[in-house]
Amino acid sequence: MANGGGRHWNEETQRWEDGVRDVARATPPPPARPGHAPAPPPGEVRDPDAPAGAWPVAAPPAPPAVPGGHSRRTVWAVIGASAAVGVAVALVVTFGPGGKGHGDDRGAATASGTPATTEPPPTTYAPPEPDTETPSPSSSADEPPAGYTAYDDPEGFRIAVPDGWQHQRSTVSSQYGMDIVNYRDSTGRHRLQVYEVQESSPDESFDQYLSADVPKPRGFRTLSRVNLDSGDFTGSRLEYLADSLRGEPDIGTWHVVDERFRAADGRLYALASYGPESDGRDDEQEVLSAALDWFCPSSATCAH
Repeated sequence: MANGGGRHWNEETQRWEDGVRDVARATPPPPARPGHAPAPPPGEVRDPDAPAGAWPVAAPPAPPAVPGGHSRRTVWAVIGASAAVGVAVALVVTFGPGGKGHGDDRGAATASGTPATTEPPPTTYAPPEPDTETPSPSSSADEPPAGYTAYDDPEGFRIAVPDGWQHQRSTVSSQYGMDIVNYRDSTGRHRLQVYEVQESSPDESFDQYLSADVPKPRGFRTLSRVNLDSGDFTGSRLEYLADSLRGEPDIGTWHVVDERFRAADGRLYALASYGPESDGRDDEQEVLSAALDWFCPSSATCAH
């Protein structure tokens, strides 16, 4: 009789083929796979001879192992008839090539006789133990870094300075905007300066400072100049060394990091951190970063 155009086993070519074939009504099943074929890796694999979307082949369960080969059309299912008497019944289920069975599913039945399903069992996760040492995301949101104090300056801004520096605060009159504010440590060797910038942009302000028209400290030499413009932020940073600074103690070479930027109130400000080059450059960067993170004009609304 003529079979349909589905996938079928060709006895002459000994392979699966697509298309119309003439077969007898009682066609024997295709030959079994070799008895010593290597077991597929764990997890479900797909039969390379099967049409797309069909014939899933599950990995062999262990233990018990099923001896011998397994055809693509026969499923050996072991059903335990009774746990008390220890009787096992082997059930052979044969599917036609167009059937909707489990194909070569080696796990078609469990020892208790309950049919196995192709869906994996749900995965259970144990809840992680709380880490008492990790602070919550908001625990430090309203606090400056350890060792720093948030300070509301009378000149009209808030800033974070190292603990105690606010008590060494001093001001100098400025020809533009607010007074120049200085915060110092108890030794006078470290200083944070805040003032308002007159130029129209941070880059213009540094261009003017670095021009030949403006006198520089003795031994002045530039380390770096970086434009920090990004999105809504406008700013530039200048890092330099100087052998001495007018009105400051003689400590050897000074290291200075000066950043000029547009704040939340639309005005331009400068924050400059000073310290001795002899103790490294990280401390000036740290002081400046904390001050910038917490700087906010009194008339504006900021994150901190």
